[in-house]
Amino acid sequence: MAGASVKVAVRVRPFNSREIGKESKCIIQMSGNTTTILNPKQPKENKSFNFDFSYWSHTTPEDINYASQMQVYKDIGEEMLLHAFEGYNVCIFAYGQTGAGKSYTMMGRQEKDQQGIIPLLCEDLFTKINDSNNDNSMSYSVEVSYMEIYCERVRDLLNPKNKGNLRVREHPLMGPYVEDLSKLAVTSYNDIQDLMDSGNKARTVAATNMNETSSRSHAVFNIIFTQKKHDMETENTSEKVLTKGVGGGDGVFEGANINKSLTTLGKVISALAELNKKKKKVESFIPYRDSVLTWLLRENLGGNSRTAMVAALSPADINYDETLSTLRYADRAKQIRCNAVINEDPNNRLVRELKEEVARLKDLLYAQGLGDIIESECHRGKHNSHSQKMHIYRLTQETEKIIAELNETWEEKLRRTEAIRMEREALLAEMGVAMREDGGTVGVFSPKKTPHLVNLNEDPLMSECLLYYIKDGITKVGRENAKTRQDIVLSGHFIKDEHCTFSSTTGPQGEGCVILEPCEGAETYVNGKRVTSPIVLRSGNRIIMGKSHVFRFNDPEQARLERERTPCAETPVEPVDWAFAQRELLEKQGIDMKQEMEQRLQELEDQYRKEREEASNLLEQQRLVRENFIQTSPLINSPVPWTKRETELALWAFRKWRFYQFTSLRDLLWGNAIFLKEANAISVELKKKVT
Repeated sequence: MAGASVKVAVRVRPFNSREIGKESKCIIQMSGNTTTILNPKQPKENKSFNFDFSYWSHTTPEDINYASQMQVYKDIGEEMLLHAFEGYNVCIFAYGQTGAGKSYTMMGRQEKDQQGIIPLLCEDLFTKINDSNNDNSMSYSVEVSYMEIYCERVRDLLNPKNKGNLRVREHPLMGPYVEDLSKLAVTSYNDIQDLMDSGNKARTVAATNMNETSSRSHAVFNIIFTQKKHDMETENTSEKVLTKGVGGGDGVFEGANINKSLTTLGKVISALAELNKKKKKVESFIPYRDSVLTWLLRENLGGNSRTAMVAALSPADINYDETLSTLRYADRAKQIRCNAVINEDPNNRLVRELKEEVARLKDLLYAQGLGDIIESECHRGKHNSHSQKMHIYRLTQETEKIIAELNETWEEKLRRTEAIRMEREALLAEMGVAMREDGGTVGVFSPKKTPHLVNLNEDPLMSECLLYYIKDGITKVGRENAKTRQDIVLSGHFIKDEHCTFSSTTGPQGEGCVILEPCEGAETYVNGKRVTSPIVLRSGNRIIMGKSHVFRFNDPEQARLERERTPCAETPVEPVDWAFAQRELLEKQGIDMKQEMEQRLQELEDQYRKEREEASNLLEQQRLVRENFIQTSPLINSPVPWTKRETELALWAFRKWRFYQFTSLRDLLWGNAIFLKEANAISVELKKKVT
């Protein structure tokens, strides 16, 4: 298995609403595993690429060539899962521009047959584990971690205690790792599904609070899968551990840092491809450490891993340059070779090596007279000047922390996972996020009777992820630091300490009524119109609080009565999602985006023209001032008195210049005379007359 190339697949999605509105044309063609891109400006200049898999998902499932989610998983996911059980490290990552379909391919949706590679792989993982339970000599354990990389900062999505940015370190034995990243033990696919949903909720809350509207970040989901085989005769236990990394990064160019991760990933792919092209393996610099993403993926890109890359493509001609760039990077990624090895018995060996490293570092500290630092941290401030010695001490602490994690029993890991789950649920409950009756907080579920708010987001993966109950009576919405306790806690720009209230009452016939009343000065919009007085809500209303919190109001009882009254009501053609709410807001507020852009462009042109005229006038004034200075300056018009020595030097220089001028002319004439003589000789031979 050593020296295997990275498996590369490309997948093209259908047109989105923006591309349909611009009447875009499809520029991608697929035949077998060959993908061809058509140049919309020069139709004859087509470029073709060959990959391991080319998935045509541009049409509907009725098309015989349509590649479904299950087909993508069977080709890529099943093979990677097989390698996982063999003991290899496995990595699957998605690459492509914004909105190309990376999240859909990796995570998918919750509808039937819409699940992505990650959920299907996790489900199959536990299916295989359960099928192997009959073998008493084999035991399995699974741990997961979920992190987000945004603007070169790493955040733990599963542990609410890790609110800050986590540090990425590199250990001599472990390699790059994220310090204090929580690894939670799971025992079933449902546990993984709950943790995925919890992580997505954490991303949604953080993104909304930072006034973001989509997951403009890189998400990495890690699975640590351990197999233990107990030999009954020798009483020895052999162990296989693999790290299975699956993730998808969004290629949105939001600021320099996100662009930095994607640019660095492209540089690493190109550098590794060039390295494998060379016959003689020479030392070549690979810029892994230029970004957090590539640093953490170092082993997966050209290292000890079985790696698969899914390149997501846009079919529209307006995205030709981005799509061509993605295809070129995917073509280079085929040339990367990974030296994967089976990870057998690493735990005992690693613990032994780490303990030896700790002993060596401690001996080094004692030899330098700093042994008291090990017993007490109070001496730390006394040796700030000894940076090298303190570095040794910190390295010792890091190694001991890793040893403690490796020696942690499975029961201890389960107890720690349960404690973190309780903390996560308590935090969401404080924010007013709805809870299931069994205490779970994950998974989108629709209450059958209670009115509620569901969040809307530009990213489908983060939309309808948070659900807030509107209880009977008064439900308050505001900030955490408000004077009175708020039932639904929001944060971010333009959210007041006490923003608004929902009043829920029940009529004599059992019909419910929910009234929204905004507080003074609070920006609250219902169906695109700003409200300043109480308003009765209808099921399906769009509510925007502040600038970034977008919700849809649902009242199950009200919706049921509406269906009974008008059973033949047509289903709206356009889905009521985040884009619908934003477009509605702009229309109702009288904002014409096209007119706004044209007006802004005209203002910029006028400003440029004005600045150019001012610069020209200033330059002309400076020229006139300089000319006037030259004409009126007494230094320039008055004769310069020369000494006798200066006069002699000037005459000598003039004579030299005149002699050189005639000499140069003479040399030029002699040179041309030679050419003229040759030309005459040639003309005589050719019997041509030269005038």
